[in-house]
Amino acid sequence: MMKMGAEDKKKLGILAIVGVFALGAIVYMYSELSTPDVARPVTTTVAAPVPVRVQPKAGEARNVGTAATHLDPTLHMKAMLVTEALVYTGSGRNIFSANSVPTVVIPKAIAPARPKGPVVPAAPLGPPPPPPIDLKFFGTATSAQGVRRAFLLHGEDVFLASPGDIVQRRYKVGTISANSIVIEDLTDNNTQTLPLIVH
Repeated sequence: MMKMGAEDKKKLGILAIVGVFALGAIVYMYSELSTPDVARPVTTTVAAPVPVRVQPKAGEARNVGTAATHLDPTLHMKAMLVTEALVYTGSGRNIFSANSVPTVVIPKAIAPARPKGPVVPAAPLGPPPPPPIDLKFFGTATSAQGVRRAFLLHGEDVFLASPGDIVQRRYKVGTISANSIVIEDLTDNNTQTLPLIVH
């Protein structure tokens, strides 16, 4: 009986030790699975680039320095950790859903884009009108024989013309009345009536 009691104590001791190890393993596994992984900062050491000197060929310009010496490839972990802490809030729209597209209000047209009714084609344009005659009629004078003559102005030149006279080798004087005169431009057969200019 005494021998059996000692063996039982030995078995109980072994079971107690195994139980302690098993309990420690369970606690360790539970703590590993229940806590999220935290990214540990990784220190990266990058060797600075060594500028390579290239001998220029004959006739080529020599470049001073290289662009590689101005680059800084070192990772700045503090700046990266700040961006990891940012939380995107957004506007509440799900970019993967067509139902969350905001409605766009299109203003109503003030006038129709195309006029209603039949479209009337534009009338064909004829030849341009003749240029105005460059004379000014500013008075009349009557001769002793009763012939009425007209005072005409062209620039700074003054002409006293009777019916049938030609002024400036271009304008033929027609009918002269108290308030108007008929002039024909002989270069293009253009006849115009000039009114009396009252000063």
